Amino acid sequence: MKCVVVLLSLLSLGRSAPLSSCDALLKPINISKEEMLGSWMFVGVSSDIPGSRSLFYLLSSVWLNVTPTSKSNVLRIVQSQKVLGKCSSISYDVIFENSTLIIEQPFYLKETYLPTECADCLAIREDITTGNDSFTSLLMCSRSRSISPAAVEMLKKQAECLQMSAPIMSDPTSELCPEDITPTDGISFISSVLEAKLGQKFAKFLDTIFDTFRS
Repeated sequence: MKCVVVLLSLLSLGRSAPLSSCDALLKPINISKEEMLGSWMFVGVSSDIPGSRSLFYLLSSVWLNVTPTSKSNVLRIVQSQKVLGKCSSISYDVIFENSTLIIEQPFYLKETYLPTECADCLAIREDITTGNDSFTSLLMCSRSRSISPAAVEMLKKQAECLQMSAPIMSDPTSELCPEDITPTDGISFISSVLEAKLGQKFAKFLDTIFDTFRS
């Protein structure tokens, strides 16, 4: 009987270990407004938004610049990306309070920050709600073009904890878009992508095809 009790205890510990590890990996950390400001480059991303993985495979590079506004709790983000060799730029304002970034309308986005092995990186969890749909994205931004293997492995483990696909990592040698591109309204653009429900099944199919050929 004692052997059975010991065995059950060991099995219980074995099951709880991954959960405890995920609790630590997904526990939000504190980020100040000052730490958010400046230029960042996307180096890795995973998302369950239909079609997002296909888009990320087509992206050559993405970088963004975060600046303060006249409102103490509002930041402005200008994001520039190169898709199939063509550059474009979008801008949008966000609320930033208590280490949390929020967009309230016309969709709801909450961004929190997770532990990372990279000193000049942000590991970002985004929870998005639009209508009856909810999505999750996991991103890694860095002040530099590349990050350490340890930071990549940690990001992959965080994706596993969120039951998401492995992150797509960017090419650190790809050319960045210039800073002089006039940005368009980013909120309208993001909203149109999230509300494009008619193509979700086809978008998911494309994601599968891209993952198959790029794996």
